[in-house]
Amino acid sequence: MLPFQSLSRNAFGRLRLTDAQGREHADISVVRAHPISAPDEGVSLVGSDGHELAWIESLSALPSTERELLTTELASRDFMPTIQHITAVSTFSTPSQWTVETDRGETVFILKTEEDIRRLPDGRLLIASSHGLQLMIQDRFALDRPSRKLLERFL
Repeated sequence: MLPFQSLSRNAFGRLRLTDAQGREHADISVVRAHPISAPDEGVSLVGSDGHELAWIESLSALPSTERELLTTELASRDFMPTIQHITAVSTFSTPSQWTVETDRGETVFILKTEEDIRRLPDGRLLIASSHGLQLMIQDRFALDRPSRKLLERFL
């Protein structure tokens, strides 16, 4: 059962929610409760006043139309490039400059300390650059051999 009656986009492309009581709410924001550890679980629909209007336990439990709307909205809100290849590392001590290929293109960032590489379940890694950009490695064991060799120097 849905925690709301309907979800759609208005003429301006913003989300519009009709809650369980039949009240319409415009300009809805979608917020993940756990964007890294459980990205498809615990999603909140928040009104323009900052109050939660609906809670969704799991995106997979939603009908495909609503799930696609929310997934598209979350993708436009979240920016976390995924590292696919580590091209070069300036030095094996920190701080060091990393050149990587991501799903959004090539980028260069500074790794301040080894502690800025956070280990997550299932072989995932979250890397924080010196400017606060978060980069994800979905599966460190699936990286190509040269990338794994560079990465292992910091783990």
